[in-house]
This record gives sequence, structure tokens and C-alpha cells, in this order.
Amino acid sequence: MTDATFEIRMQVMWNRLISVVEEQAMTLLRTAFSTSVREAGDLSAGVFDPAGRMLAQAVTGTPGHVNTMAEAVLHFITEIGRDNMFPGDTYVTNDPWKGTGHLHDITMVSPSFRGDVLVGFFACTAHVVDVGGRGFGADGKSVYEEGIQIPIMKFAERGRVNADLIRILRANVREANQVVGDFYSLAACNDVGHRRLIAMMDEIGLADLDALGDFIFSRTRAATQDRIAALPKGRWANDLLTDGYDSPVRLACAVEIAEVSVNVDFTGTDGISPRGINVPIIYTKAYASYALKCVVAPDIPNNWASLEAFTITSPENILNAPRPAPVAVRHVIGHLVPDLVLGALAKALPGQVLAEGAAALWNIHMSVRPVAGQAGRRAEILMFNSGGMGARPGLDGLSATAFPSGVMTMAVEATEHTGPIVVWRKELRPGSGGDGEYRGGLGQMIEIEPLPGHEFDFSAMFDRVNHPARGRDGGHDGAPGAAMLDDGTRLKPKGWQHVPAGRRLILHLPGGGGFGDSSRRSGAARAIDIARGYVTGEPE
Repeated sequence: MTDATFEIRMQVMWNRLISVVEEQAMTLLRTAFSTSVREAGDLSAGVFDPAGRMLAQAVTGTPGHVNTMAEAVLHFITEIGRDNMFPGDTYVTNDPWKGTGHLHDITMVSPSFRGDVLVGFFACTAHVVDVGGRGFGADGKSVYEEGIQIPIMKFAERGRVNADLIRILRANVREANQVVGDFYSLAACNDVGHRRLIAMMDEIGLADLDALGDFIFSRTRAATQDRIAALPKGRWANDLLTDGYDSPVRLACAVEIAEVSVNVDFTGTDGISPRGINVPIIYTKAYASYALKCVVAPDIPNNWASLEAFTITSPENILNAPRPAPVAVRHVIGHLVPDLVLGALAKALPGQVLAEGAAALWNIHMSVRPVAGQAGRRAEILMFNSGGMGARPGLDGLSATAFPSGVMTMAVEATEHTGPIVVWRKELRPGSGGDGEYRGGLGQMIEIEPLPGHEFDFSAMFDRVNHPARGRDGGHDGAPGAAMLDDGTRLKPKGWQHVPAGRRLILHLPGGGGFGDSSRRSGAARAIDIARGYVTGEPE
């Protein structure tokens, strides 16, 4: 076989592998019970070689799931053991330190056998609506309060589902049918990937994935190292303040660019919080690596070889919180890690990095119930909402867009279908994007009311309320967020709170920071802003 023929053959098989993991992810999207999965795409899916190195990921999925999954598979291999793996097996965990950072994410890994030969693994993750305990919120003081913990174990052995695990799940969660249904959806996701991979190998005549893996990794590694080699060399630091739980939390990092690698160190970050906003290092690594990749190699496939170039170090602190720290809403601080890292990269690459944005999702978990003495319906509802992205060099920021998580907005109709609430308003928030040569993306205004005869408690998981997104290179800050009732009562940005019958919850989501001196914004761009209602008056 000539070199050219080999290259073509490998490229065709690489494309086939991508189609395999895409179908794997689509299976989860189509069969999931939770709206966070089927509507918002809060999931990941990928295929790994027998050593547990990620070969390819599905396009659908969040960096927090994909990049933690890339490390999690190695934990599964170590704990299950190769001698205890059989065709038809599926393994599961929600261990925050060996999975994706908190208990609400379920990770499943399945070995893929061709005959009796292990040729790889499939893995997937998804956020389930409930894991028991306090519920999805920041109020817990240890991981033991936050829900049921599932150590790495077998969900199924040789195709036989662990019935005892299912019984334990049903006894510990509020929405048993949804949660158990999602477990089966995750298992089906991996099974579809396995069947498509074996069909591909049989069709092409592949005995294993070794040659394809070498092709993928060697080219990815070389391309990533070339990009790093072209960067300025040195060390750049950055810090930012977040709202925290009861008091602000300082995040700090230093980015050091070497010849063929980049390290991010989080020394100087504030210590472990007594509340559930702590971040296991596996999740911090995921989003720090994502930030680096966005700047260094955005068009290079995300796999073991590209992630290998990025190393993360940190002492114990809120971004490297050990067990049993509470971590339920680790995404709030974790989603601010890219803004932190990008701020350091902006000093290395002036004029080339976007401004800060809303970053953390404004997730709302609502526990809805009938008012005492009235008939009605109970429901656990999870709703994802996004503020504005920071402005980019040469482009305005995207409005109501989930960066860095990448999850989709849930349709209002789908959210209302899951429980007795009405979403009266969900629209862009005028004037929330920071002014600049390029304007920051807009946040949203959202109003939610329980149906007559109902009330709800909700878990606030908000940030950028007291510390808005900062502009870059002279751009203005984005507008801060706010949470309140329709009678004017101000609510806390974090923690479980109450919305009584007849009242509406009102959310003003934060906007992204502007980029560049506002005096350089074109008249045409300002006219469009006014015509579309993006601004409320003359710039400051």
C-alpha cells in the first residue's frame, strides 16, 4: 500500500469513526428522559482505544463532560480491571472526582469486544434531574448531603442489568422513572456505538484500531505542537472575582507557554468553600484545557493527543477541592475558569482574545408542589438559561449563548410540559451588553410563575450578579445579573429560595463585556443596535 493510499484509507476510517460517535450521541438525545439531555444537549459521547485514550468525541456535548470523560475512562479501567471485563458489560459512576465533577452527572463506560478481543471502549455522560439528597443546589456542606454516590461499578454484566442498583436508585431519588430511564438511555447510547463500530470494522476488514489510533494521535500531536511552537513563550497571570456563596471568591491563574506544551497553574486561588460551589480538579482541567484549545488549536480534533499538550496544576483550593467537599454546583465556578485563563492568554496575545462573558449558566432547579390543602401536581424541573458572550476581536458578542458550556437553550414549551409552571417572558435584555468597538452579547429577561394553586422552591445557581463580565482592551463591562420576585423582593444569587403562589420569579441575566474603545464603534452598528432594541439609549 502506497503512502498516499494509506493516508486516504485512514482518513476515510476517521470520518467513519466520527459518524459512529455522532450516532452514539444521537441515540442518547432521542431516548433520554430528562429535558436537560434531550432538549439542551447536556451530555457527551466518545470512543476510546483499549488503553483508555480518547480517539474521537461526538460534536454534541459540553467541554465539561467531554474532557472529564477523557480522564474518567482511565479510572474505570483501573477499578474494574481488564480481567473482570466481558462482552455485554456496562460500567457506571457519578463519583465527582472520577467522573465529571458532581453527583448529578452519570458516566457510563462499556468495553467493545470484537469476538473475544477488546478493541476499545465507548463512554457517555448525562446530567440527570435528581440524585436525592438536598437536590441540585449549593447549600450542602459536604458531598454526603448532596445525594446518592455510585462508586465505579457494573451497571450490567454480560448483558444482565444490576437489578439491585436499580432498586437502590428508585429508593433514593425523587423522580425515579426519569432517572432510571436515563440510565438505560446511557447504556443504549454506548451499545449503539459498539454495534456501529464492529459493523465498520467487519466491513473494512479491521482486526483492531491500532493503526487508526496511531494515525489520529500522531497527526493531532504534531499539529497541536506546531500551533504551540508559534506562540510567544513566557508566563502570564490573571485573576478575577466571582460572587461566591456568602462572599466573593478570587480565582487566579498563571499560563506558561513552553516549546510544545502549555501549563496552567491555579496557585493564588481562594481556598475551599464551605458550600457546594467547589470544583474537583478533573472539572477544572476540562475547562482550562478547553480555553487553551479555543485559542491555540480550535480546528484540531479534540482527543487524547491534543489534550496531552495541556497540563494543569493547582494546590488544594476551590478549583482543586478534595473529597468530601460539597461540589453540587461546581459548574458555576468551573464555567468561569475559561474567562480566567483567556484573560492570561490575552496578555500573551493582545488584541486576539474575546472579552469576558456571563460564563456560568443560569440554571434553575424548581421543586413545584400544590399549595397545602389543594390538589395539584408535583414536579422537579430543571431549566438552562444563558447570558451574553463577551465581544470578540472584530465581532459583537453572541447574545443568550452558553459559552463555555455549549449547551442549547431549552424550549419553553418543553419546560412547561414537565411541570405546573408558566414562563411568561423569555427575551433579550436591552442594554445588557457592554459597549465597545464591538458590543458584548445581551443577557435575557425571564419571568416564571407557578400555575394557580401551586408554589415552588428553586435553587439559584447564579453568578455575575455582583461582579459583572469585564470588557477587554477598553471595552465596557457587561450589565450585572439580578434575581427578584415581581413585588420587588431581591433574592440571593445562590441557594434554595421560595416563590409563593401568585408571585413570579424574575431573572435578569448578565451581559458580556465589550471589546475595544467604544468611540470606534461604527455609526452603522449603533443604528442597527437601536433599530433592533439592543440598546436603551445613547452610549455613556
